Amino acid sequence: MTATRRGPAILPIAALGFILAGVVARLVGWPWSDRIWLTGLLLTGWPILWNTLLSIVARRFAADIVASLAIIASVALGAPLPGLIVVLMQAGGEALERRAEGRASAAVRELEAMSPTIAHRVVNDRIEDIPVDRIGIGDTLLVRPGELIPCDATVLQGASGINASRLTGEPLPVDARPGSRLMSGSVNGASPLTVRASAPARESQYARIVDLVRTAQASKSPYQRMADQYATWFTPLTLVVCGLSLAVSGDWTRVLAILVVATPCPLILATPIAIIGGLNQAARHQIIFRHGAAVEQLGRVTAAVLDKTGTLTIGRPRVSQVISLGSFSEAEVLRFASGVETGSSHLLARTLVEEAMERGITPPRGEQMEESPGQGIHGEVDGRQVAVGGRGYVTGRHPSTRAAFAILGLNGHGLRAWVVIAGQAAGIVEYADAARPEIRSFVSRLRQLGMRRILLLSGDADDNVEAIAQSSGIDESEGNLLPGEKVDRVRALMDGGERVVMLGDGTNDAPALSTADVGVALASGGGGITAEAADVVLLGDDPGKLVQAILISRRTLKIARQSLQMGMALSGAAMAFAAAGVIPPTLGALLQEVIDVAVILNALRTSSSTRMAGPQS
Repeated sequence: MTATRRGPAILPIAALGFILAGVVARLVGWPWSDRIWLTGLLLTGWPILWNTLLSIVARRFAADIVASLAIIASVALGAPLPGLIVVLMQAGGEALERRAEGRASAAVRELEAMSPTIAHRVVNDRIEDIPVDRIGIGDTLLVRPGELIPCDATVLQGASGINASRLTGEPLPVDARPGSRLMSGSVNGASPLTVRASAPARESQYARIVDLVRTAQASKSPYQRMADQYATWFTPLTLVVCGLSLAVSGDWTRVLAILVVATPCPLILATPIAIIGGLNQAARHQIIFRHGAAVEQLGRVTAAVLDKTGTLTIGRPRVSQVISLGSFSEAEVLRFASGVETGSSHLLARTLVEEAMERGITPPRGEQMEESPGQGIHGEVDGRQVAVGGRGYVTGRHPSTRAAFAILGLNGHGLRAWVVIAGQAAGIVEYADAARPEIRSFVSRLRQLGMRRILLLSGDADDNVEAIAQSSGIDESEGNLLPGEKVDRVRALMDGGERVVMLGDGTNDAPALSTADVGVALASGGGGITAEAADVVLLGDDPGKLVQAILISRRTLKIARQSLQMGMALSGAAMAFAAAGVIPPTLGALLQEVIDVAVILNALRTSSSTRMAGPQS
């Protein structure tokens, strides 16, 4: 609807006031009711007529034409009350749309209310409070217990637990220590932290999330445009019905009644209201649609393309096996290796220590540890010299172990830590990026949703990709793909008639995400570039939310289509009765109001938390 959107907000109140004043005048027997209604119609109807004229000049064919014709006919036939009710419908429909948008925008308001506003900047051992928009990259900030992290930052001093559940959905606190990277909008735990700002507040993770939600709710989807196109044939149909009724009956009052019941502006509003409600429902599940078009497109997908690392897999190495040599057992290899690895900040070191603890092995305390970044670490554990690291590092320190390690015949492929204890080759720890435990169920749910094809595409080695595909229940997979080759595979699917959703998390997935009908990004992965390339962003680290996103999209489309068809059917039936002279103009205006409100209220159901049919994530 274009007229009332640009018109004054008081229009529906004024129209209602004139209607009630005329009713009161008639009830008390004053002869001024028609004059009151005519005055009100002229004052409140001209904005609709003017904006409709502007739309026609701009070649925008909209349903406002029917409303304008009804207003003109009301004046010409001396029946101002039906025309005034039409004005109330137009303006009231706009007010209802604003109410619906306000309800659907609750997620944005909640996010903005949670935004950090004040930061404590440390300057020359002094602390000054500044607005977050004055934070500069490299500023040193103090974050007190219980406070929001004001911008993306790196921990300089202190250790604390960080609650990032509002951003990621993960209920467990995240450990923060020197070197840890923090996202804005997270909540600091019980200890103060000194951090260095890595991005201004306006460019930090929390600000990007808020902007994604706002962009999604401000957009207009193709399905909404389909509702606009509906007006391009409904208006001529209305005029044809008016002409036939006039030719048969010669009664201009019937023409006015037809125009009144055919005024479909709130019906057209039903579709965008449904889409906005779907966006709001998705936001509650931490699913951000960057634009309304993605709601329709995701509800129609027939094929899924999945990335491997960080999407189907956990995204970081886990210990896959421990190979012991000589007289050493697996437990001894893990025990001595974890003793020195506790002194390392390397990711694989933490992984090895975690594996030891999961097996019930308490890492002993290492001493005199010395680390060579990127190569390995050595130290003393229980009086024995222990070295853990790359093959070249440990054999360089203990050349006598080369022959023992060479017997294994392992080539350079794969991720391994070589362990030497007391100068002897003790064993090897192998790492692999394991599939997420829930991924097979996720793939099964995608098939239940009607995915005709599910493909795993990755830049990793073919053997690794095939192994993950088999463990996940995926029949089609391909490895060793460059980003451009992923794009080619996605285009081939689309050229074959499939509607494709691509799920990925890394920067290398961005081209394929942009190419697919719907690109879906895991927010925990590649950051800004990946999210910008995607149509949908899944907050947190759960690819299973894609299933929920598809269910929400399909339910939203179903309700939007239902609302549109319901409105068309009811208006068409009312037009037939009006053409037959059964419905007079005033009653027709009131009847159309009831139809419009019912249709819009039905569209608002997309904002509700009603359980959706189908497989749940």
